[in-house]
Amino acid sequence: MKTARLILGYLRHNLMSAMAYRGAFVMQVIGMMLNNAMLLFFWWVLFNRLPNLRGWDMAKVMTLYGVVTVGYGAANIVCGNMFRVARVIASGDLDYYLALPADPLVHLLVSRMSLSAWGDLFFGLVVFLLAAPAQWANLPLFLLLGLIAGLVLVAFSVLVGSLAFWVGNADNLATQAVNALITFSIYPVEIFPGAVRLLLYTLIPAAFFGSIPAALLSDFSWERLAILVAFTAGITL
Repeated sequence: MKTARLILGYLRHNLMSAMAYRGAFVMQVIGMMLNNAMLLFFWWVLFNRLPNLRGWDMAKVMTLYGVVTVGYGAANIVCGNMFRVARVIASGDLDYYLALPADPLVHLLVSRMSLSAWGDLFFGLVVFLLAAPAQWANLPLFLLLGLIAGLVLVAFSVLVGSLAFWVGNADNLATQAVNALITFSIYPVEIFPGAVRLLLYTLIPAAFFGSIPAALLSDFSWERLAILVAFTAGITL
């Protein structure tokens, strides 16, 4: 309960701070939505020439983008400091969080909010509803899978950021690892060769951030959902 109050308190505080400069906030949100739309535009061009790619069509790729951007947006709204874990550890700023009575990791993660992440969140919702206008009943499942994807991103970011405890300034390494996860997640995992696909299920678990949740929306399986939940619980705990 104490942790929940801390998270909600920071959400409220960070959002109120953003609303103090509404124009800048709105511009960041719109800018991020346009950026995501441009990335999706290249897929639209591709599928005009090649209607199907290893079982993926435009609607499925839009769903993939929806899951990834909702997960990314939700994670960065709540845990906006997750990409700075290595920097905070290396600079010694972690002492500030350790000195306070709240859970230091949770406090570190939620003490910042990415304003542009609201653009990712809104974009993901819009894209999913456009990709599957006849499947609005799947919206609760879509939101659940987006939140699970967000947990995978937060957990992986903390994991690679924590390398700073052993290798010193691991900020660049952590940044590269997280960027690799995000970059690979917006591509269907089936398009990659076997060795790369194995990597995306293990060391850089982009499949659990993108393709697996997205595939569950078009071909639901309790077994695959259980695998996704088990992996997420494992990497989070």
